[in-house]
Amino acid sequence: MSRNTMPKGVYALGFVSMFMDISSEMIHSLLPLFLTGVLGVSALSVGILEGIAEATASIVKIFSGAISDWIGKRKPLLLLGYGLATVTKPLFPLADSFATVLTARFIDRIGKGIRVAPRDAFLADVTPEPMRGAAYGLRQSMDTLGAFLGPLIAMLLMIWTFNDYRFVFWAAVIPALFVLLIIIFAIKEPARAASTEKKPFPLRRSQLKLLSPIFWVVTFVASILTLARFSEAFLILRGDNIGLGVAFAPAILIAMNAVYSLSAWPVGALSDKIGRQGLLVAGIATLVLADIVLAYANTPVLVFIGAGLWGLHMGLTQGIITAYIADSVPAHLRDTGFGVYNFVTGIALLAASVIAGYLWSAHGPVITFAAGAVFSVLSLLGFLALRPLLGKKHA
Repeated sequence: MSRNTMPKGVYALGFVSMFMDISSEMIHSLLPLFLTGVLGVSALSVGILEGIAEATASIVKIFSGAISDWIGKRKPLLLLGYGLATVTKPLFPLADSFATVLTARFIDRIGKGIRVAPRDAFLADVTPEPMRGAAYGLRQSMDTLGAFLGPLIAMLLMIWTFNDYRFVFWAAVIPALFVLLIIIFAIKEPARAASTEKKPFPLRRSQLKLLSPIFWVVTFVASILTLARFSEAFLILRGDNIGLGVAFAPAILIAMNAVYSLSAWPVGALSDKIGRQGLLVAGIATLVLADIVLAYANTPVLVFIGAGLWGLHMGLTQGIITAYIADSVPAHLRDTGFGVYNFVTGIALLAASVIAGYLWSAHGPVITFAAGAVFSVLSLLGFLALRPLLGKKHA
């Protein structure tokens, strides 16, 4: 394979991400309004639900990453993780209580926790280092294309069925089934040199000490940033708050993910050429602006602008942060590194979603998004202060 040719495994995994996001976002783009409007739960409950779900995924991620490095295989964990997400889809249209939705989200996030670290490590395994920014950006773009198409399909089906949430949730099962077929038939485990040496389990102090200072700097900054970027459920609630109809609520995520999808791959490729630090700073600054716009939005147009800026922030930061992690850990601990990173940032997302839910219920959307802007600024200041530790190689 040419060093300038994108490996086929990157495209295959991109399609896996795309179809799973189509399925998931058909549900998640309507779930906050289904919970508050049909099941009658509060915004705080929505925040707690999202926080518990992401914390579950984070706890599982650290162990799945270590196990993947220990056994030296990615595909079995990919199949298990995406398989669990697939089998939970029918629970959403069957749900008649908050507990059922919580159970479905809990199992779904276990699946995500199992698959994320092996997925990111698989991309690093099959991609030459000079192309990793582009590879992660491509996968993220395809993932986000799915996150754009999912809400679009949901919105069209809601209009067609006169706001039948459960019909849309049943339709979401179909793209999830495509995911399993792609993993089974198109994902090939990368060849590795045979080794008779017994590997220590990665989650030992002696192994964790091998994670570089750069890894910990990026993880710390990303954690503070996560406090500012709470669950996207609050974007949907913001649209509802200013009078956007139920059927058109998914349009908020369509706008966000359209910008995210269009920016992630070009930004990843650009970072391989000009360096990552400047783009990451721009991305954090963009989130500050997004939070300010969303805090004071009083028309649908301003909410869509804020959502678009949120998506641009994601495109500017997520692929770059992932590439930083891939480059800053030893190859034999790559999955463990992603697991630790996802665990730490996932706990931050739990805190962020609960804080956002509380602030929304107690003080409303203005204070919620204003708090996000404050955390964004703190993350930016933290990155600028720690920037010299990254060194020229990781500029």
